[in-house]
Amino acid sequence: MGLSSSRWPSIRRAFVFFVLFAHYCNGFYLPGSYMHTYSKNDEIYAKVNSLTSIETELPFSYYSLPYCKPRGGIKKSAENLGELLMGDHIDNSPYRFRMNVNETVYLCTTSPLNENEVKLLKQRTRDLYQVNMILDNLPAMRYAQQNGVNIQWTGFPVGYTPPNSNDDYIINHLKFRVLIHEYEGSGVEIIGTGEEGMGVISEADDKKKASGFEIVGFEVFPCSVTHDPEVMLKLHLHENTSPISCPGELDKSQIIREQERVSFTYEVEFVKSDIRWPSRWDAYLKMEGARVHWFSILNSLMVITFLAGIVFVIFLRTVRRDLTKYEELDKEAQAQMNEELSGWKLVVGDVFREPECSKLLCVMVGDGVQITGMAVVTIVFAAFGFMSPASRGMLLTGMIVLYLFLGIAAGYVGVHMWRTIKGTSEGWRSVAWSVACFFPGIAFAILTVLNFILWANNSTGAIPISLYFVLFSLWFCISVPLTLLGGFFGTRTEGIQYPVRTNQIPREIPARKYPSWLLVLGAGTLPFGTLFIELFFILSSIWLGRFYYVFGFLLIVLLLLVIVCAEVSVVLTYMHLCVEDWRWWWKSFFASGSVALYVFLYSINYLVFDLQSLSGPVSAVLYLGYSLLMAVAIMLSTGTIGFLMSFYFVHYLFSSVKID
Repeated sequence: MGLSSSRWPSIRRAFVFFVLFAHYCNGFYLPGSYMHTYSKNDEIYAKVNSLTSIETELPFSYYSLPYCKPRGGIKKSAENLGELLMGDHIDNSPYRFRMNVNETVYLCTTSPLNENEVKLLKQRTRDLYQVNMILDNLPAMRYAQQNGVNIQWTGFPVGYTPPNSNDDYIINHLKFRVLIHEYEGSGVEIIGTGEEGMGVISEADDKKKASGFEIVGFEVFPCSVTHDPEVMLKLHLHENTSPISCPGELDKSQIIREQERVSFTYEVEFVKSDIRWPSRWDAYLKMEGARVHWFSILNSLMVITFLAGIVFVIFLRTVRRDLTKYEELDKEAQAQMNEELSGWKLVVGDVFREPECSKLLCVMVGDGVQITGMAVVTIVFAAFGFMSPASRGMLLTGMIVLYLFLGIAAGYVGVHMWRTIKGTSEGWRSVAWSVACFFPGIAFAILTVLNFILWANNSTGAIPISLYFVLFSLWFCISVPLTLLGGFFGTRTEGIQYPVRTNQIPREIPARKYPSWLLVLGAGTLPFGTLFIELFFILSSIWLGRFYYVFGFLLIVLLLLVIVCAEVSVVLTYMHLCVEDWRWWWKSFFASGSVALYVFLYSINYLVFDLQSLSGPVSAVLYLGYSLLMAVAIMLSTGTIGFLMSFYFVHYLFSSVKID
C-alpha cells in the first residue's frame, strides 16, 4: 500500500528542512568532552588525582603528602560511579596557569618536615609512586629515556633515589609545557567555558571571527631543586620568580630529611601546535604492537577456519549420512538397526534427561547471558568511539548500567530454560531470585574482602560505605525487579519442546579408559589461544597504568572467541554422545567455560613474570582477587555460549530422527 498523496508535501518539507539544518550545522567530536576555548590571560587550574604505583597498586590521596594546598581549601571534583570504583580521588590544586603567559611561579614552603612526613615521603618514593595531574581533562605526560628508547608516562614521580644511595630526593620543581592550538570561530563566540566544559555557543554581535586557544597537549618535566628557605618565605602564593634551572648535581637537589623545609615552584611554557582539538588524545593512545594484534587475529582466523572446516565435513558426511540411512529403513529394520548400531543414536531416550543440579545450571546460564550482553554492547560502543578515555570512569559506569538493565534478559533465559527442563513453571520465582543474586553475590563477597584490605591500608581505592549502599540500592531497585520481570515473561512463553521422549529408566553409560572431564578441561585451551594475546594488553592496561583503546581489535577477538566456544562445545558434545554418554549438559557448559581456568592461570603467570615490580602480599592478594572475579565472569559468559549452542545442536540433531 503506497503513501497517500496528502502526506508527500509534509515529507518533502521535513526532508528539505533536514538538509538545510545539516548544511548549517558544524560537525562535533563525539568521543571526549566538550571543547574548551580560552582567551589570553584566562586562568586555568590544574587538578590532581590519586597517587598511584605499579609496585603496590594501592592508590593514596595527593594531599596525604605535605604538598601545597590551594588558597580556598581542598575541594573534591564530582566523580562518577566508575571513577569511585577505580579509586580516583580528584581534587583541586594550587597550580594556576594563565593562558599563553609564560612564567615561573612560587607555590609555598612547607614547615620543617617531621619524622612521620619524612617516613611517608621516603616510603612513597621507594614504592615509585606517581603524581597524576590533569589540565583541561588531559593527564600530564612525561617523556623519559630508558636504554636509548624514548618512553612516555602519565604523571611524574614523588621523588627519586639515586643508585647506591640511601638518600631520597623530592620532586619540588615542575616545568610544564602546554601545547595550544589557536582557534578561529565562524561568527560564534563561546561563553562560560572552563574546567566543567559547559559552554554556551551564541552568535557574535559583530559577526566577526571570534578566536581563542585550545589546550591540545600537557607535558611535564620534573626535577629537584634546593631553594633558600629564607628567600622563598618572603614570597607569596602565585608570585613570579626568576627562571629556575634543574641541577645535575645531587648536592643541589632537595633531600628528604627531618627539619628540612621544602619549597615548591613551577614554570609554564605555552607552545603553539598544529594539533587539532579532536586529535589531542592521539599522543596518549598510540597503539603499540599493532602487528602483534593483527598476527594474533589472523592466526586465530586460520585455526577457526580449519577447525570449522573439519567440523562441518565430519557433521555433513557422518551425521547426515547416518540420518539419511536411518530414515530410509522401515520400522522393523530400524528396530534391528538400533540393536546393532552404537553411538549417539542409542541415547535417544536419555539425551534430554534432566541434568543434575538443573536449577544451578539455569541460574548460571541466565547470569552468563547478562554478562555476555553487557560485554558485547560495551565493546561495540567503545569500538565506535562512544567510550572515550577523556571521560574517566565512563567505561566502568556504562558496564554497570548495562548489567543492571540486562537483568530482564537474564531472568527470562534462566526461567525459560527452567520451564524447558522441568516442563512446568513451578518454582520460577526461586530461579529468578537466584539469577539476580548469584553473580552479584560472588562479586560482592570478593570486593568486600579486598575492600577490607584497602581500608586497613588507608587507600583511596577502598569503596566508601556510602558507595556500598548506592551499589546495593541500584542492584535491589533496578536489577532484581527487572530479573523478576524477565522471569515472569519466561513463564508466559512455552518451553522448548523436546523432539524425543525420555525413558523412565536411565541408560547405563559404558565405562571409559579416561575420565571425560579431562577432555572437557583440555577443550578450554583453544578459546584461550584466541584470547591470550589480547589478555596481555588488557592486563598491562589495568596493572601497569597504560591506556587501552584498541577496542576494534577487542571486538574482533570477542567475535572469534564466541565462534571458537560454540565450535568446541558442539564438537565435545557430539563426541560424548558418540560414546553413549548422554550427560552432556554440564560438560557442554564447561567445555567452553574451562577457558576461565586458563585465564586465571595466565593471570598468575603474568603476576610472577611480568609484574615483578609488584611488591608485598597485600598487592598480590588484591591482584589475585580481581583476577578471580574476572575469571568467574568469563566462565559464566563462555560457558553460556557453549551450552546454548550445544543445546540447539542436540535439539536439531534428534529432531531429525523418527521415533515412534
